[in-house]
Amino acid sequence: MILDAQPDITVVAEVPDGAAAVAAAREHRPHVVLMDVRMPRMDGIEATRLVCEQTSSRVVMLTTFDHDEYVYDALRAGAGGFLLKDVRRDDLVHAVRVVAAGEALLAPSVTRRLITRMVAANMAANVAADQDASTAQGEGRGPDRRLEILTERERETLLLLARGLSNAQIAAAMVISEHTVKTHVGNVLSKLHLRDRVHAVICAYETGLVVAEAGETA
Repeated sequence: MILDAQPDITVVAEVPDGAAAVAAAREHRPHVVLMDVRMPRMDGIEATRLVCEQTSSRVVMLTTFDHDEYVYDALRAGAGGFLLKDVRRDDLVHAVRVVAAGEALLAPSVTRRLITRMVAANMAANVAADQDASTAQGEGRGPDRRLEILTERERETLLLLARGLSNAQIAAAMVISEHTVKTHVGNVLSKLHLRDRVHAVICAYETGLVVAEAGETA
């Protein structure tokens, strides 16, 4: 009812479970899917993963649960936004519009600290496997090589993204135009094969970019 009341938003389907959500997304190809975390037959995390793999639809997770593991799993599955069900009506509508426009959005209670903690836990769980792989390839642990493909300005853009700056703030910090910032952001996402800004932030933490920079400037 909230979304259908908006002149620029049309609800094309409502479904009772995750499996039906995936089927509806394939059929209707909506710009945005509002996905609950806990549903029968297939949970929202798995449904989100399939929707993101099989369609161009963008997913906003909407749930009563704000536990860390749900947030991180949803983001890793490809969600472009995460909101709690007690979100205000205007904020819900805004979130749909933001995600439909290709941006990413998190509930105010979901902070960079959460992403830091979850990435650290994930890296700790996989450190042995990573070290084995590095040894087999004859490489040290060292910095993550994914970022080597970025130019210096793109790397700086990624760092500022991870610190939560908007395009306007990044433009001011780098003394460039917002149009140039958008170009840099687009290049970062394309080169690193990332869906949106949220996944760029996760990548920045996973590669150690944010931690390294924070240590240098502390």
